[in-house]
Amino acid sequence: MANIITGIRIVMSAFLLFCPAFSPAFFALYIVAGASDMIDGAVARKTGTASEAGARLDTIADIVFVAVCLIKLIPVLDVPVWLSIWIAVIAFMKAANIAVGYIRQKEFISVHSMINKVTGGLLFAFPLTLAFMDLKYSAAAVCMVATAAAIQEGFTVWARSGRQNTSERENNV
Repeated sequence: MANIITGIRIVMSAFLLFCPAFSPAFFALYIVAGASDMIDGAVARKTGTASEAGARLDTIADIVFVAVCLIKLIPVLDVPVWLSIWIAVIAFMKAANIAVGYIRQKEFISVHSMINKVTGGLLFAFPLTLAFMDLKYSAAAVCMVATAAAIQEGFTVWARSGRQNTSERENNV
């Protein structure tokens, strides 16, 4: 059931591509997709169906949702250059974390930390804040937390892969 809810996020994200940004249809699909992100993990834990595959699917759904939102929102927002660079740096850091985890452990590592959950919540709230808050302030708040999350995620990936490599070396001795 949880994976179906996660799949709904991917489908809603695809439908978002066909809606004008900030239209009622956009916000309806956006809220359904965001709600699916908030409940899929809870359903998995409650039903005892939490799995590594489900966590990976959740990460993929998050990436798809964020990518679609960026595709839809960046062209219609007046994003300052400094903010675009900051977003690109965060994206690079996240991609590097994924690459390092894969290179060092031969698997994709997804970090579901509290700060990543806070970042997700802020990202979800971001378009909803634009009606009453200037973009640069709202986005800067999201980017500060997202940067901290990417750094923490990098440390976690390095620590996990370092422990595994140490264990492998010890087993080979």
